[in-house]
Amino acid sequence: MGNRLQIDSVLRADVLVIGAGGAGLRCAAEICERRPGTNVVVVTKVFSPQKSHTAAAQGGMAAVDPKDPVDKIIYHMFDTWKGSDCSADQNVIKKVCESAWEQIVWLEKHGMHFSRTEEGRIAKRPFGGHMLNFGEVKAFRAAYEADRTGKGIMDTVWGESLKYGVVSLNQSLASELLFRNGRCTGAIVFMEQNGKFVAVLAKATVMATGGKTRMYQVTSNCRQNTGDGLALILQAGLPVMDLEAVQFHPTGIVGPGILASEALRGEGAILRNKDEERFMERYAPTAKDLAPRDLVSRCIMTEIREGRGLIHPDHKLPHVWLDLRHLPDHVHKTRIQEVSGFFSKFVGVQPQKELCPVAPTAHYQMGGAPTNEFGEVQQDPEQIISGLYACGEFAAASLHGHNRLGTNSLLELITMGKVVGERVVAYLDDVEDPGNVPEDGGQHVFGRFSRYLEAQGGERHADIRHALRVLMTDKVGVFRTEDGLTEAIEELKALKERAMRMELSSKSLVMNQELLQFFELDHLLDVSIVIAHGALHRRESRGGHNREDYPERSPDFQYHTLAHMTEYGKVTLGRRPIDMSIYDAGGEHREKFGIIERQY
Repeated sequence: MGNRLQIDSVLRADVLVIGAGGAGLRCAAEICERRPGTNVVVVTKVFSPQKSHTAAAQGGMAAVDPKDPVDKIIYHMFDTWKGSDCSADQNVIKKVCESAWEQIVWLEKHGMHFSRTEEGRIAKRPFGGHMLNFGEVKAFRAAYEADRTGKGIMDTVWGESLKYGVVSLNQSLASELLFRNGRCTGAIVFMEQNGKFVAVLAKATVMATGGKTRMYQVTSNCRQNTGDGLALILQAGLPVMDLEAVQFHPTGIVGPGILASEALRGEGAILRNKDEERFMERYAPTAKDLAPRDLVSRCIMTEIREGRGLIHPDHKLPHVWLDLRHLPDHVHKTRIQEVSGFFSKFVGVQPQKELCPVAPTAHYQMGGAPTNEFGEVQQDPEQIISGLYACGEFAAASLHGHNRLGTNSLLELITMGKVVGERVVAYLDDVEDPGNVPEDGGQHVFGRFSRYLEAQGGERHADIRHALRVLMTDKVGVFRTEDGLTEAIEELKALKERAMRMELSSKSLVMNQELLQFFELDHLLDVSIVIAHGALHRRESRGGHNREDYPERSPDFQYHTLAHMTEYGKVTLGRRPIDMSIYDAGGEHREKFGIIERQY
């Protein structure tokens, strides 16, 4: 069967961008603006880049105008550091926060329609963990386009890619990275529509494949977010970083997991338990409902565990209430119209008159492929992989540490997309042609696809995927323990064995969704066991990683977790130092960037 699998054609480009969401296309736009005529090829799993998951982002993008009379960039930097549970890299925090407003201006000049105040200024709303005066009062810092900010960003960067003639390979999977003498020279791409394998050889390769929380029962991620890019990094023998740091957004709509955006609480929505008590005041007396996401998620789960939650009659899932009934009609109709419609469509609730059921939903991966502050992928803390770059949620520079503040995700993908684009342009001036396809090109993907095509057995993909979701939710979810994580690792190994006995009902390579699901399941299993190993090793609670048996943050774990896995289940862990350059510089407000207590 393996003789059916071969590289059918070769495509050459200056730059290959894997992932056509906000980060990937912002990077492509920067490259084309700075170096007209550059041949850029982007690869996306979806039918069109406009269907990328960035388009689902609702609430806004954090940015401080340097001319703002109240807010200051240093406050944004402090909130990001504190929100990360003192585990973000301060050089990256400084770079991203200082360039944030510049990117708001770039988006607007390139066609994005930000919402406006009555005075004509860009409107802003508050978000969890964003505060003035080093934590004293909530900040209005998130620029937005109603409740579809991500869609506005995607329309803008996609339009730029069209303007510059960027070539898009749609419904295609990057299935193996190519290397020559330690330098990344492109990737093998599987084209779903014709079942062909194309080698895309490029002088520079940018990975921007987004998130990966589809291994959980309830998730806000689209079905394509299955950790493909991280699996390719592991397959290439490179490390991933901080995968134990998974963010559960506190207000997913019960059932589908779709976000009830933090923008709702920014507009004044209130979390209530079954007795309609406003419970966040007990946990975060200053920030209340706008505390950081990791804290709010744990508070909701605590309310449910202690009997103050409810069970949804249709979905049979536990939840609390989100109260929007007191918000003015014009807010419902102009600022949160789309999200309000989700409640009506998916749970039959009218938010202007009824309480809305919400619960934590797996949402964001703070970790990813380790990069330096310029988006260059690292082999180790001292060495980069020539020709390989990463940005967006796929990458870990690390702006977020172990917890991301709302609206810092859109900020990161736009700013770091731009930074990587700049770096790639400088690299292209001197780099040599990538040459031909390496002799060992295809060994990984052809071996894997051959196994799918030749496997026999009675195991069903749907059964294994369901078991994976239940396992990760129960034992590697919001709350974790030593026993649960140890059991999860052994159960994941068993699921991997079962996955080897799945049999395809069709052996065709063309538009075979079952074949794609086998490929994605392998990636989910790969990433899941690394998450579990990282969580087992980190005997503390920090940000999105919460160990009930080690409930406090520990100075023994003041580092980033690096993980290698070249054979399933055999995970080797290492460390990368957390950058403390703002603190080490010793300037004004130095003490705010030390290892501080995290109170809201």
